[in-house]
Amino acid sequence: MQDDIKTWLKDILNSIMEIDGFMIDIESYFDLYLIDVRTKRAAERNIEIMG
Repeated sequence: MQDDIKTWLKDILNSIMEIDGFMIDIESYFDLYLIDVRTKRAAERNIEIMG
């Protein structure tokens, strides 16, 4: 596999792991996520990285 593809896949995996980490405290409280602007922005940024 080419190095740039490996790097891209590693970035995606890291983003997924970060988003998962954000949701540990609020995974069962989606309403809390909706009002937590910092967590929302961080999750959105990681989704952008994956895209």
